[in-house]
Amino acid sequence: MTTQSTQSETEMKTEAEIQTEQTVQPEIAEETVESAEQAVENVENNAEADPLADAIARVQDLEAYIAEADKREQEIALRARAEVENIRRRTEQDIEKAHKFALEKFAKELLNVVDNLERGLQALDGAEESIKSGVELTHKGLVTTLANFGVEAVGVVGEQFNPELHQAISMQPAEGIEANHISTVLQKGYTLHGRVIRPAMVMVAA
Repeated sequence: MTTQSTQSETEMKTEAEIQTEQTVQPEIAEETVESAEQAVENVENNAEADPLADAIARVQDLEAYIAEADKREQEIALRARAEVENIRRRTEQDIEKAHKFALEKFAKELLNVVDNLERGLQALDGAEESIKSGVELTHKGLVTTLANFGVEAVGVVGEQFNPELHQAISMQPAEGIEANHISTVLQKGYTLHGRVIRPAMVMVAA
């Protein structure tokens, strides 16, 4: 009896287990199918999302590149305009200087003529008035012509000594002249549009 009862219980357990397995296995299979379907769906979604995200990223990179290129182009254009303006300004200055100082060498040569006329006037003291007047008129006309082209005399007695305009030959006390002022002009100096073409040779009061 005991053996038969044990066998009967075993058979009942086996049948229960079989029923359980028959019930659970479809559920597991169904869950497996659902998981597989979800995985496939995720893969498909990722496959769709990744190209779109990649395209968006590429567009953003391209926009950033274009913006940077535009910025560089604007900077280059600004530098180019500034350089052109500098070149134009320098060219104008060079042309202006060329016009102003084109006669520098010629003016220097004429200064010798002015010096000779001034020496001649000094030597004509006591000579006939008509001769002296003629030389004075010639000297005056030449000095006026030089002034019209920007040539001006520098170096006057009593003027403060300026090393940029005057060349001091000596220093000595001079009555009625302040120290560091011109006491004697040995040779006039001249400028051309403000540029010294010959410094005045002077004596300075000590």
